[in-house]
Amino acid sequence: MTILIFALVALAVCALLVLVHRWLWIRLVRDTTTPGGRTRRVGTALAIALPLLSVAALTTGRAGAPFRLQQTVAWPGYLWLAVLLYLTLTMLVAEPIRALWLRRSAHRDSTGPAVERPEPVEVPAAAAPAAAPPAPVATERPAVADGLSRRRFVARTVGGTAAAVALGTVGAGTYGVLRGPSVKRVTVPLAKLPRAAHGFRIAVVSDVHLGPVLGRAHTRRIVDRVNRTRPDLIAVVGDLVDGSVPDLGHAAEPLRLLEARHGAFFVTGNHEYFSGAQQWIDHVRELGLNPLENARKELPHFDLAGVNDIQGEQEGKGPDFGAALGDRDRTRAAVLLAHQPVVIHDAVRHGVDLQLSGHTHGGQLWPGNYLAELANPTVAGLERYGDTQLYVSRGAGAWGPPVRVGAPSDITVVELASFQA
Repeated sequence: MTILIFALVALAVCALLVLVHRWLWIRLVRDTTTPGGRTRRVGTALAIALPLLSVAALTTGRAGAPFRLQQTVAWPGYLWLAVLLYLTLTMLVAEPIRALWLRRSAHRDSTGPAVERPEPVEVPAAAAPAAAPPAPVATERPAVADGLSRRRFVARTVGGTAAAVALGTVGAGTYGVLRGPSVKRVTVPLAKLPRAAHGFRIAVVSDVHLGPVLGRAHTRRIVDRVNRTRPDLIAVVGDLVDGSVPDLGHAAEPLRLLEARHGAFFVTGNHEYFSGAQQWIDHVRELGLNPLENARKELPHFDLAGVNDIQGEQEGKGPDFGAALGDRDRTRAAVLLAHQPVVIHDAVRHGVDLQLSGHTHGGQLWPGNYLAELANPTVAGLERYGDTQLYVSRGAGAWGPPVRVGAPSDITVVELASFQA
């Protein structure tokens, strides 16, 4: 039954994408070009090739295709998905403008002044010269030609403006991702934190998504920015990679350079399980990070715990709050690393003071934040749930399109504050 529902949903999504691409082809190619012209042929070819590249970008990794092939199709395929989103949105806004413009133009033409023609003059037959009758003062262009010219002008103006807006939005969003995440600073007071730990700094890194698009250079940018904050502890809270260790081990290598007084810690995200979580747990350990697999580390002034991602339940290795938090001293403050914000209610039941999460990307592509709000208790930032506080990072990378709109990437330095200070 589940497979049937998935197949029906996939079929509906494919049908919708076909309809959207056909509509965009009509508005941006057919309505703006001449039949049989080179521009129309090129536009039609792109309308077929770009969605196929997008499908390839989404499926080659899961299908086990060579990594070189994944890299080849990823950039154009994923970028087209982002352009498609904003091109569709801008064209939907432009559609009533286009219709109103054409209607007003047609109305103006139909109510315009009539073309003047010369009055006939009677001339006696004897005096009439043997010449052709006088030509009319003015001639009219064919109405059909006028209509085609007007419609094409409107289509080109509206379509060109929409395309410029979409491409500009995606270009700016891509630049934001490729220049690397910004650094945010958040102060979180904890009632149980002793005075000696006041000002303790945790650098939170989530959702890097190393893969066929974001590679070693992106990792190095993140490591440099984290180290410049001089944190006491580094927390990598899942979705580090989209691929296997053989393909992405080189891209993850700069993580070896992370520096913090109390070390760097790692918990799995859902994407680690798509490519083999255990291989990455073993590999990040080799890089100097400390994986917390439903485990706890007792630091000098508070407990640091980590749980596996929910996706691990399919392998029998899901989150186990009892193992991570069950036997601890509840008079000590507890900070929990958990990839997905939805486990906050388990954190509350186990007396966690602060949960650090990612997963949402802050929505990544507006208006995706509204969809993220439907599936997550907190999309970004700091919120309180009973006696537990939850901080959700927007992430340091991007999944799929290397584009962020309305949700810039970040590394967050969480500074713990003691009530006793």
